[in-house]
Amino acid sequence: MTSNGDEIEEEEISRIEKGQAKNCHGGIETVICTSPSIVCLTQKLIAEMIGTYFVIFSGCGVVVVNVLYGGTVTFPGVCVTWGLIVMVMIYATGHISGAHFNPAVTLTFAIFRRFPWYQVPLYVGAQLAGSLLASLTLRLMFKVTPEAYFGTTPTDSAARALVAEIIISFLLMFVISGVSTDSRAVPSYIGAQLAGSLLASLTLRLMFKVTPEAFFGTTPADSAARALVSEIIISFLLMFVISGVATDSRAIGELAGIAVGMTIILNVFVAGPISGASMNPARSLGPAIVMGVYKGIWVYIVGPIIGIVAGGFVYNFIRFTDKPLGELTKSSSFLRKASANNNASSSNS
Repeated sequence: MTSNGDEIEEEEISRIEKGQAKNCHGGIETVICTSPSIVCLTQKLIAEMIGTYFVIFSGCGVVVVNVLYGGTVTFPGVCVTWGLIVMVMIYATGHISGAHFNPAVTLTFAIFRRFPWYQVPLYVGAQLAGSLLASLTLRLMFKVTPEAYFGTTPTDSAARALVAEIIISFLLMFVISGVSTDSRAVPSYIGAQLAGSLLASLTLRLMFKVTPEAFFGTTPADSAARALVSEIIISFLLMFVISGVATDSRAIGELAGIAVGMTIILNVFVAGPISGASMNPARSLGPAIVMGVYKGIWVYIVGPIIGIVAGGFVYNFIRFTDKPLGELTKSSSFLRKASANNNASSSNS
């Protein structure tokens, strides 16, 4: 038999999926979203685009500044900047859009049925738009030289870069999988993510006089193969983490931003010199389009997707060995907290 708590939880899940979730504040039950679903989705897409924009603007911007100003930021500084901006934007927009900021992450969530497929193109579009705008902003702000290119290109061979990207992307998604909140509370956003990436790239281009040397996109340092491997690996790590923190009800959701941010810092330190540590198609496409540099661009589309999907799969595989799939996927820490708040309110009334 199902308990009253389970029934309330199932009802809350249904409301969230329909965009009619309720929450309690001060003992009064208030509707989180009373406007049509299209309005709510629009807000999520805007949040995703803005988040992606600032991730690209700050992350790529520090790359340009470091090159144009004699390495004043230093490589460790660049790594920390990437991790911090992602962490900040997760806490700023995570409760609105889910803070994907990455087409590969959105795609992986959809593959594992934690994100509506029909929203995937919208999220990707928003992410690419944010990336392009940020890249354009950087190009306008800086005189970007070839040496200061802020995109991602393999340092030597594409194979090495590909391996690196797969590994770090795997780690990233593994972390995300372990610490993030239930993706069902956040619709899909590939379009919004791309929009955010484009906007961030545009902002950077407008703010800086970006020279070719200060290009803030991603291109293989040597061969596309190395860059592809690198992207697959780091993307796998990224999605593994995302899966753990975003979809596992046993994880501590409040630490999601820290876990994902630290993972990105680690990945940039390790794979940065090889592939640029993209882990995100939007991060590489925005600068590439704005600056017209497409060297090894396929590495940064294929690598992160392979690594992130693999990372999400592995985390879900090891998680499902503990409990039945149906039991694990029916709720998350976020939904349980919402139900607990509603139960407490009902008891006090």
